[in-house]
Amino acid sequence: MTAPDRASPRRVTPGRRAGVLLRLPVGILLVSWQYFWRITALHRTETRGDAGDLPPPLPQEAVDEQTKPLSDGVGPMFHRRFRVRIVDARTSASELAATVAANLNRAAPWTVAVFVKTRGREGELRVGDEYRVQMPGPWDGPVRVIGRDATSFTLGTLQGHLEAGQIRFGVRAVDGALEFETEAWSRAGDRLADLLYSRLRVAKEIQFNMWVHFCLNAAAFSGGRPSGGVVIETRGVPGELCRDAGGR
Repeated sequence: MTAPDRASPRRVTPGRRAGVLLRLPVGILLVSWQYFWRITALHRTETRGDAGDLPPPLPQEAVDEQTKPLSDGVGPMFHRRFRVRIVDARTSASELAATVAANLNRAAPWTVAVFVKTRGREGELRVGDEYRVQMPGPWDGPVRVIGRDATSFTLGTLQGHLEAGQIRFGVRAVDGALEFETEAWSRAGDRLADLLYSRLRVAKEIQFNMWVHFCLNAAAFSGGRPSGGVVIETRGVPGELCRDAGGR
């Protein structure tokens, strides 16, 4: 199988922006429905962050003109961690990470996001691979794999994404159990996104729902079960700290 050609980043045209009026309400309705029926305990905290919450530097080999670093975004950055403890798992940390990486759509809730691979081979995930994440609203979310090891992988945003930043998925063994974590460093990608994300909190809540489900689905792949619910920590970082975060 040959790798597909790299997809050009799509500009957010006025017509696509208008799509928010039609597509976001559907996403919000589905998110609300899922909230209503969720029975897993959620332990959610929000605190003020600082420069220590900024993401690690982008690897230079994964950066080019399509990269959308944190400094290209608008408004505050949110450092968010979603963690689930998994007991009675039948897989190792590396096996679970490989299972999730092989097909991101198995873990992602289809009501919120669909991962379409635009660069790289299906069924594997390597540094340099790219995806277009189809989401409610007038944006797609182009991302690139910027980090990969035996138990984790990291995606970085590309031009045209709703956000600017990075997100890391990792698994580790802790006290006889596994812990799956999604850690995101992100801020709005433009002023409209800032309105929906930081001010109205619409996009932020859709993202919240997405990564909670992602963690729970990953737990199911292990053959084990979640213990203690999902822990969500959010730390808000002022935008002025992000403007000088070159290379992140």
